[in-house]
Amino acid sequence: MQKTVGIIMNGVTGRMGTNQHLERSIIAIRNQGGVKLSNGDTIMPDPILVGRNEEKLAALSRRYDVERYTTSLEEALADPRNEIYFDAQVTTRRVAAVKQAIAAGKAIYCEKPTAETTAEALELYHLAKKAGVRHGVVQDKLWLPGLRKLKYLVDTGFFGRIVNVRMEFGYWVFDGFHQTAQRPSWNYRKEDGGGIFVDMFPHWRYVVDNLFGPIKGISAVGAITVPRRVDEDGREYKSTAEDTACATFELESGVFVHFNTSWQIRLRRDEIMGLQVDGTEGSAWVGLRDVFLQSEGATPKPVWNPDVPNPVDFYQGWTRMPDRDPYENAFKIQWELFLKYHAGEGEFRWDLLEAAKGVQLAELGLESWKKRAWMDVPELR
Repeated sequence: MQKTVGIIMNGVTGRMGTNQHLERSIIAIRNQGGVKLSNGDTIMPDPILVGRNEEKLAALSRRYDVERYTTSLEEALADPRNEIYFDAQVTTRRVAAVKQAIAAGKAIYCEKPTAETTAEALELYHLAKKAGVRHGVVQDKLWLPGLRKLKYLVDTGFFGRIVNVRMEFGYWVFDGFHQTAQRPSWNYRKEDGGGIFVDMFPHWRYVVDNLFGPIKGISAVGAITVPRRVDEDGREYKSTAEDTACATFELESGVFVHFNTSWQIRLRRDEIMGLQVDGTEGSAWVGLRDVFLQSEGATPKPVWNPDVPNPVDFYQGWTRMPDRDPYENAFKIQWELFLKYHAGEGEFRWDLLEAAKGVQLAELGLESWKKRAWMDVPELR
């Protein structure tokens, strides 16, 4: 039996909403014939596009053969066919809309960060819990091929005892004066919800928690390295949100995790993301897709001597981890899991409480930067 589930998709006219959530997730699921449940039934998504720009909505509707769209969120929430509310708006508009959807009894699935403050994010969790609606947050990076391979290595004990984790993430975002920027201008305006802490630290929270364990404390600093930029309409504006952040997370296990995140770094590494994990028995360099391994037995023994050419090629001794499983789009995988959960099959532990933890880490990172101090990371409930 096939069941059609209406999904309110609010804010999918943006780049991420269109590409990852609409095209590569919901439309891809529709085109494959829906999501199969263990009892043989099928869940078929029926999206309704919601936004403020009717012209953009109409264009998306034609492009992806989506029959329904509206500029009225109230109209979409009032329709009993629509069982799930999805939010990919700018962060500043998310809390009010999610509250409306909870009040309307809709299941909630939304992008991160779910709010600008921890208090607001926790409020959404408690409201959803009290209303008895199913809820979840996008935590896509857990399903990237590279991080899935890393999870396998952690679970199978490849590293022995992990002693160090460090990551470089980001790329050069042009300021718009001579080359068009690759990211929207609101990302660099604090008053519009921009900033690399609120953008990326919710990601780092779930990545660290799920791969290495709970975070106990954080020390962080940030910077606005490019003070002026040009927006999508060719207008110059002042950057008020940080584009660079460096942080150290202390885990409950005693391991320190170092994250450097910047939109103003020219890459000289294999991928946009490079995560290295070192353990007593082996190490791994992890990209978005590829993972390279070096065991304890293959580890060279360098000696510091700046007076002679280095005799060691440090790229040797690393082995590429093979692709042993098919890897689908990370956003699509989590959408399928949420649709199954909505249908009563399986659990979905990436809920609005997990979302609040991400907001908390961003907020504490900003506070650490402001106070120039270590910040404890208390448990949220």
